[in-house]
Amino acid sequence: MAIQDIFAHTQSMKAGLENLSVEDLKAEMASNPDLLLLDIREIQELIDLGTIPSAVHCARGMMEFWASPASPYYRDYFQENRRTVVFCAGGGRSVLAVASLQAMGFNNVAHLESGFGGWREQGEPIEDVSQTSRWMRRPKANG
Repeated sequence: MAIQDIFAHTQSMKAGLENLSVEDLKAEMASNPDLLLLDIREIQELIDLGTIPSAVHCARGMMEFWASPASPYYRDYFQENRRTVVFCAGGGRSVLAVASLQAMGFNNVAHLESGFGGWREQGEPIEDVSQTSRWMRRPKANG
């Protein structure tokens, strides 16, 4: 069996998901103060590039564990009916994440189709987290 082309696979999966444009996301952010905007990129992407203002970071590898009330890692901002929009760098990992959340029982999820890269390319605001993150690599003191 040949290994599946992940890009073709995620592209075909989009047909069953809600795909938001940058403009769609901006409208949702303006109209829904309870929106959970979930940044699933790796921590170093977040520190190096920043994030969309008001986004909550949850690395893709922990998302299901943070989203499950049965998990010791559960985060209570994950709620079954809460509007949740997921984004990654370019819209691939977020497709897989939304499909996983839907399979878990979340029923109001979508993803930013162009990802953080699309947000940035359109000149939208970016929150710099490099100086406030506890995960920032800081130079060691000489001594």
